[in-house]
Amino acid sequence: MRLILASALLLAATGSALAEPDVAKGETAFRKCMACHVVGPGAKPRVGPPLNGIVGAPWAHFEGFNYSQDIKDGAAAGKTWDAATLDAYLTNPKDLVPKGKMAFAGIKGEAERADLIAYLAQFNADGSKK
Repeated sequence: MRLILASALLLAATGSALAEPDVAKGETAFRKCMACHVVGPGAKPRVGPPLNGIVGAPWAHFEGFNYSQDIKDGAAAGKTWDAATLDAYLTNPKDLVPKGKMAFAGIKGEAERADLIAYLAQFNADGSKK
């Protein structure tokens, strides 16, 4: 009986970890970013650059934005904002970019980060949705 219960708990925990990201929840999570970032057609820089087309884009991809030297160095090294890199950055920006300008503590919840990345992934570089 204990083995069945333990297996059921493990399956439930694993199932939640494998859940598909929820774009609607990602849009809600993006509210934490809106003080500094925007997405969509006509998005302009705020404190941070617009995040249109960020998923898969090279670091420092928004022309004319004054990125930190760490971000510029990452761009020169060929780094891209793939889902794994965005996840690491959103977990704790200072771990990935120690001297970055972003004053944000990060998002601790794995599912919330996945939802946010899924939300951002739907935007092309021009702000239109895929």
